[in-house]
Amino acid sequence: MNTIRRNTVTHLETAEAPGAMLTRTAAKGLAVLRISVGFVFLWAFLDKTFGLGYSTPWERAWVNGGSPTKGFLSAVEVGPFQGFFHSIAGDAWTNWSFMLGMLAIGIALIAGVGLRLAAVGTTVLMALMWAAEWPLASGSSNPVVDYHVIYAIGAVVIALTYAGHTWGLGRWWAKLPLVQKNRWLI
Repeated sequence: MNTIRRNTVTHLETAEAPGAMLTRTAAKGLAVLRISVGFVFLWAFLDKTFGLGYSTPWERAWVNGGSPTKGFLSAVEVGPFQGFFHSIAGDAWTNWSFMLGMLAIGIALIAGVGLRLAAVGTTVLMALMWAAEWPLASGSSNPVVDYHVIYAIGAVVIALTYAGHTWGLGRWWAKLPLVQKNRWLI
């Protein structure tokens, strides 16, 4: 995708964030959103891995043999996927996929690199968690838009606006030969 500014064509992936598309304040706001959403995922990874005592106590930490998915997925009580989630709760592949996904999303968003992949990963992870909680069931606070949907939308907006260019490594990342040849890595 290109933009034209004063008789010059600029690739959006390498364009200066402030200017024709974003104000400096908007670019900084998107950077704050990117780092904040990234920290949500990185913190969840760290807390579940080391049992920092917030959502996960020390004795249930992954490093102590605890399962990051067993408690949540075993407690699924509603929805058409209840049996599926119960069957994968605590499996090694489920734990590793979940934890590596959260770590990769958190690092990518905080660093401002690989934002397209991070947006896809966030959307998939949030869709699965949404399905596990099944907010369409009676008693939900909002059956249409909840925090899972907001995180997914936020990650997509971050990727679409090249929010990694401000206070991140996105501009450097976009210039790497590998990324230049594989634009989906932006």
